[in-house]
Amino acid sequence: MVNRKTLTPESSPRAAFGAHLRRQRELHGWSQETLAVRMACSGQHISAVETGRKPPTLPFSRRADQVFGTAGTAESFEREWHEMRRGSLLEGFPEYVGYEKRATEIRLFEIGIVPGLLQTPEYTRAVNMVDVRRGLVTRQQAEERIAFVAERQATLARQAPLMLVVLDESCIRRQVGEAAVMDAQLQHLIDFAGSHRTMLQVAPFSAGELLPFTRQVSLPTLADRSVIAYTESHLRGFVERESGPVRALLMRFLQLQSVSLSQADSVALIRSARQRAV
Repeated sequence: MVNRKTLTPESSPRAAFGAHLRRQRELHGWSQETLAVRMACSGQHISAVETGRKPPTLPFSRRADQVFGTAGTAESFEREWHEMRRGSLLEGFPEYVGYEKRATEIRLFEIGIVPGLLQTPEYTRAVNMVDVRRGLVTRQQAEERIAFVAERQATLARQAPLMLVVLDESCIRRQVGEAAVMDAQLQHLIDFAGSHRTMLQVAPFSAGELLPFTRQVSLPTLADRSVIAYTESHLRGFVERESGPVRALLMRFLQLQSVSLSQADSVALIRSARQRAV
């Protein structure tokens, strides 16, 4: 084929999308012009996306899924587009969120900061905008993170999984944003604890060395009763599916609950922290 450009999908998410588009097109035996007709665009546009010269859009990705029949599959172009847009997220986290969306139960431990699923919009904004000031992400990336948290919370509201959450005491003691932001966040935690589909506990500082976790861990249970584990370092997220390690983390979570305050005492501690925050 004349002027066929070699693609390097590992060079960037945009390049990976373009290589994916070319691979699907060639599997169907179509030329760029043939695909362009089916997608109601030009052959030049198809070429530009395939070679990474032009970024794909969400409508383009959805049309590609319609044309190739990949909607809702592992080969979905729309899903790849969303992962590109969430490029500022930790590697591995988008994969975890795919499991989170299908969970019937979620066990969650967080240390240092209120987890995204339980954050108020103002708290989420405060957490993410500080990275803009530090120069770690652009404002657009921060806004995408904020929108992503809201999207996860909306999915949670629709799915209504059973949630068993343990917060390290540092989550409620560490002020994020202005006093009013923290006050509203603590009240939101109290409201969360009042739901019939949730359990909220605080692991107090007094638990000391008995605390079985030193970092965040999430354990979503799927409809088939399988459990996935997710943990994070500062550099990336890790999804674990092997039953042995996951069972070990589940046992640690039970140990965590045993050294944490009851829900009633946890709510009382949050109320006390709220009074000091205002």
